[in-house]
Amino acid sequence: MSTAKLLLLAGDYVEDYEIMVPFQALQMVGHTVDAVCPDKKAGQVVRTAIHDFEGDQTYSEKRGHNFALNATFADVRVEDYDGLVIPGGRAPEYLRLNHKVLDIVRHFAEGNKPIAAICHAAQLLAAAGVIEGRKVSCYPACAPEVELAGGTYVEVAMTDAVVDGNLVTGPAWPAHPKWLGKFQAVLETYLAGKPEAVSSR
Repeated sequence: MSTAKLLLLAGDYVEDYEIMVPFQALQMVGHTVDAVCPDKKAGQVVRTAIHDFEGDQTYSEKRGHNFALNATFADVRVEDYDGLVIPGGRAPEYLRLNHKVLDIVRHFAEGNKPIAAICHAAQLLAAAGVIEGRKVSCYPACAPEVELAGGTYVEVAMTDAVVDGNLVTGPAWPAHPKWLGKFQAVLETYLAGKPEAVSSR
C-alpha cells in the first residue's frame, strides 16, 4: 500500500476525538501526519474540547485533553503534502481568520489533493471559498455556511460520510469509521495516479 504525507490543521479547542482519532488511525495504516497550529511549534500543545450529544438542543462541551503538535506551522511547505485533514470543534471558527490557513486549504483544493473535513471544519472550507458546487456534509448547524458559500449541504446520518471528488466530509465524530475509510480510498486513488507512487516515507 502506498502511503501519504498528510497535514492536519489544529487549533485550541479543536474537538478531542476529531483530532486524536484521525491523527492516530492514519498513522496506524502507515501515513505520516504532521499536526500544526498557527503561531505554535512542534512540542507545544493545543487544548481540546469534548463535544457530546446528550439530548439537548445542541451538543454539550467539556474540556478535553492537551494534544501535542508534532510539526511547526511556520515550516509548512504545502507542496510536500499529499492530503489535508481538518478536524472540527471550536478551532475552525477562529482558524478561518488566518489568511495563511485559508491559503493552505486553497492549495489542496486547487491541486485536487485529498481533503478530509469533519463537523465544524466546513467553516474553514466555506471561508476559503473552495466548496462552490460541491456536496458537503458537516455538523447541521454549519449547513447555512455551506450553502452561503455555494455548496450543497448533504444531510446524512451522524455515522455516515460524503465523498465529492477529492473532498471527504462527515457530520461529527460518530462518522469516523466511514469518514476515514472513504478518505483512505480517496488517498489510494490519488497516490496511484501520482507520477511516482511512494511506497514508504
